[in-house]
Amino acid sequence: MTERVLQRLTAAFLTAEAVIYAAFLILDLTGRGGLTIPIKYGGILLCLGFTALCAREGGDRLVPAALVLTACADWFLLVRNDCYPLGITLFLCVQTVYFIRLRSAGAGSGCVLRAGLALGAGLSVYAVKMASPVNLLAALYFSQLLSNTALAWTLKGSRRRTFALGLTLFVGCDACVGLFNALPRSSPLYPAVCVGMWLFYLPSQVLIALSALPEKEEIK
Repeated sequence: MTERVLQRLTAAFLTAEAVIYAAFLILDLTGRGGLTIPIKYGGILLCLGFTALCAREGGDRLVPAALVLTACADWFLLVRNDCYPLGITLFLCVQTVYFIRLRSAGAGSGCVLRAGLALGAGLSVYAVKMASPVNLLAALYFSQLLSNTALAWTLKGSRRRTFALGLTLFVGCDACVGLFNALPRSSPLYPAVCVGMWLFYLPSQVLIALSALPEKEEIK
């Protein structure tokens, strides 16, 4: 695949994702969020397909593996809307793959950071009296996402900064998910976090997918 063909593929990918993004945001903002599930899931599958093509052309091979896990997690959490422990566990596996990617790119292990954030997240769940196996698992997952995000910003290079920005938006999505589950429906913030989850989530996955593009010298 030539560089020009890859550029056209990337442009087509971004155009399709923009259409998907606009479609579900309009539906979410007009109170028809129930119709958006197949559209949102299609956006995630498109990211997976794009990264698979990138890997075939010499791009990163860990990102498509992580997006397979992401698609499986979203199948349980978004499409089926059940099996929450399994979905969260799969997202924890996603962060493990991203940690391996960061380490292979030269990032530090961040052991103290990872352990400290995990402990802090767990204690926070107890402090707000929401301790349960699922919430503790979610707290562990979120701590690892935060750790990976911090480590990603220590790396240089456009692809790595794209990855770091994607993880940062991922944090924004999961912060909204946490508020969605913690806030009463009467809260004035509730409608905003309902929209905010996917407002952040799909762009985060698109940026992560773009970070898997091969460098110029790797293009066949």
